[in-house]
Amino acid sequence: MVPLVRRHESKAGGWRRMRRQPLMLALTILSALSLWLWTPDLPREQLHKHYLSAPSDLRAVGPWQLHVRDTGPRAAPVVVMLHGFGSSLHTWDVWAEGLSATHRVIRLDLPGSGLSPPDPANDYSDARSVHMLLRLLDDWGVQRASWVGHSMGGRIAWTMAARHPERVDRLVLVAPDGFSSAGFEYGQAMEVPATLSLMRHVLPKFLLRMNLQSAYAQPHSLSDALTDRYHDLLRAPGARQAMLERLKQTVLQEPGPLLRQINAPTLLLWGEADAMIPLANARDYLQAIPGSRLVSWPAVGHVPQEEAAQTSLQAVADFLR
Repeated sequence: MVPLVRRHESKAGGWRRMRRQPLMLALTILSALSLWLWTPDLPREQLHKHYLSAPSDLRAVGPWQLHVRDTGPRAAPVVVMLHGFGSSLHTWDVWAEGLSATHRVIRLDLPGSGLSPPDPANDYSDARSVHMLLRLLDDWGVQRASWVGHSMGGRIAWTMAARHPERVDRLVLVAPDGFSSAGFEYGQAMEVPATLSLMRHVLPKFLLRMNLQSAYAQPHSLSDALTDRYHDLLRAPGARQAMLERLKQTVLQEPGPLLRQINAPTLLLWGEADAMIPLANARDYLQAIPGSRLVSWPAVGHVPQEEAAQTSLQAVADFLR
């Protein structure tokens, strides 16, 4: 006969096992979910195979290693193209091809974006970006250029035009960033939510696609191939951490005083269905930049160079010509 006390212990052990089962099941599901959502970096060699046009496009510029594409006649007027946050030089593919017949087109991945490794000093301020761009032009013997910038790249482009007018011929700003918005006030670093920091480890493609979709007015404009490219390049070693650092280090200043210093002919381009930087912001730029003018398109979102590539290219080509 089994002693009563031992039968009691056995019954308690059974209850403990029963209580552990839901916990173990939950941990198992959580582990499986984590493995499914976990998004590691991709090897640079793999990314170069798919997205690097030529090994010579990887250039050393001062302390930076940059992915740069330089196309078109060397004696032609120079155009420099700056992409937006989380993007890469590939966003300009159609424009670069169209303009390379008449211009020398230089486009690059900013440090920590695309195929460019992170900034060695972990400095993603606009002042650092302007310094890097001046070093690039000096190294290549380019005295002046027209500048094309989208969103964040637009902010860097108009900062260049304001602070170094001697290096700027014409200025094309595509839905440029720079004015404050809710949660992104002047003089204050942006607070990066802890959930956003998780993207260093968790960035499933379906979640990225949901986020990217808001940049396009037409759902079909965000193709599978385009989503794959954004997803792959965000998985470059150090790219996601660099994005977070760039957010943390961006401190907007009231742009009016700088914008009023711009004397280069300026073209503003905007999608009228832009849900990220609305068309209403164009009014502030038109008032601040002397002689600037606006071209906009209905049913186009935040990236007209992708969503309405040929139509927007024509506007740029006409302006630069």
